Amino acid sequence: MGLTRRFRKNIKPRLPDGVRVYAIGDVHGRADLLQSLLTVIDVDLDRSAPERAIQVFLGDYIDRGPQSRAVLDILIRRCQSHETVCLKGNHEVFLLDVLKDPAKLQEWRHYGGLLTLMSYGMTPTMNPTTEQQVELIEGLKRALPPEHLAFIEQLPNSFTCGDFFFVHAGVRPGVSLDKQQEQDLLWIREEFLNSEERFGKYIVHGHTPVSAPDVRPNRINIDTGAYATGNLTLLTIQGDSLLAI
Repeated sequence: MGLTRRFRKNIKPRLPDGVRVYAIGDVHGRADLLQSLLTVIDVDLDRSAPERAIQVFLGDYIDRGPQSRAVLDILIRRCQSHETVCLKGNHEVFLLDVLKDPAKLQEWRHYGGLLTLMSYGMTPTMNPTTEQQVELIEGLKRALPPEHLAFIEQLPNSFTCGDFFFVHAGVRPGVSLDKQQEQDLLWIREEFLNSEERFGKYIVHGHTPVSAPDVRPNRINIDTGAYATGNLTLLTIQGDSLLAI
C-alpha cells in the first residue's frame, strides 16, 4: 500500500485517508509494558473506531528484558485478532543464528540472550563452556514452541504505508528503498542517523535507544530503551499527524 507521490521537503508525509497506524518501538522482553500499550490502543480503537487500523511493531521483541517468551505469545495472539505487521529486528536474527550454531551463544549473551534462555526455562551460567553451549541450545530447541519459531522465521524486513517506511534500524543513504540490504535494515546506525537525506519515504525506526522519541525532518526514532528505562513508546499516525506517547 502506498501513495504515488514521493515524500519531499516541505511536504508533510501522509497516510492514506481512513488509515491509522500504531507503531511500537523495541520491546526487548518487557511483556508488561507491551501489554499496557496494547490496552491503550484498544481503548483508542473502541473510542474512535478508525476505518482501518494497522499495528506495526519494529522488531527486537526478545533479549535484554526478562519476558521474551511472553512477548512472543502476546504478539502471536495480537496477529490473530488485529491487522498487525511485526517486523524483524537484529535480535530475532541472532536467535535464529544461535539455533544453527551454538558457538554464537558467547556473542549472543552480550546482547542479552541469556535472559531469553531463562524465559524459556533454561538456567545458563554467565560464561558457559562449549559443551554447555550445545546443551543450552538443544534445550532451547526443545522448549521453543513451533509457533514461536515460525513467527520469527516469517518476519518481514520493512513495511510501507503511504509516505511512511517502517523498519527496525534504518536505511542506507544513497540507496533506493527497494534496493536496501537486510544487513542495513537491521543493523545500520551512524551512516543513517547522521544523514539529512530525504529517502523517498519518511522513516519510522528503532534500534538505537534514545531518551525520548527523536523526531527529524526525514525520520523518527521511537526506541526509548524499554528494557532499561521502563519507557516503551507508541507512535500514532493518522493523515499527516504524528503523536508519540
